[in-house]
Amino acid sequence: MMAILRGILLTLSCVRLIPHIVIVVGLPRDDHLRADINRWAQIVLGASKAPRTIYAFVRLMTFYPEFRNVFYYRTGWKGKVFSPLCHRMPGLLISTDSIGPGLFIQHGLATIIAARKIGKNSWINQQVTIGFSNVSDCPTLGDNVTVCAGAKIIGDVTVGDNSVIGANAVVVKNVPPNVTVVGVPAYIVKRNGMRVRESL
Repeated sequence: MMAILRGILLTLSCVRLIPHIVIVVGLPRDDHLRADINRWAQIVLGASKAPRTIYAFVRLMTFYPEFRNVFYYRTGWKGKVFSPLCHRMPGLLISTDSIGPGLFIQHGLATIIAARKIGKNSWINQQVTIGFSNVSDCPTLGDNVTVCAGAKIIGDVTVGDNSVIGANAVVVKNVPPNVTVVGVPAYIVKRNGMRVRESL
């Protein structure tokens, strides 16, 4: 019964998403949004290989409101024109000029993403603040960075590639690549897979 209801819901959702689908069909193959769709499909839909893009897109737009915010961020005014048909998640703000492909936002509640730049394949959880310490200083995140629930990254700091910012950590200093940081203020607990305890 649940499968039937989900099928009906997806069919109805397809109708409201027709303008959105037209935008996706017109994207170049190397577009960042296509990479986002593929990454989300692998993580939340369990796709082991590249999914059928439109099918995955409809499922993501229907059941994952945080993905809608990513879609409207990527498509700019073209997508936002149709946002009344499929509302964004309130409380999730994406205000970053450059975000690499493969952005994944888990839950996204009460999350502010206001970085100078974010690299590819970033993973950002709920209640995260990535933002300014004054009118001009904001963070830069490298590739494959994971920011866990409740973490704060504030000011003109750089988070290196492949780093993990632990839950509720407060980062106000540069984070080197390939480390895990936790705590308030944040300190390094893992470097290149080995347990350590080092200050930033």
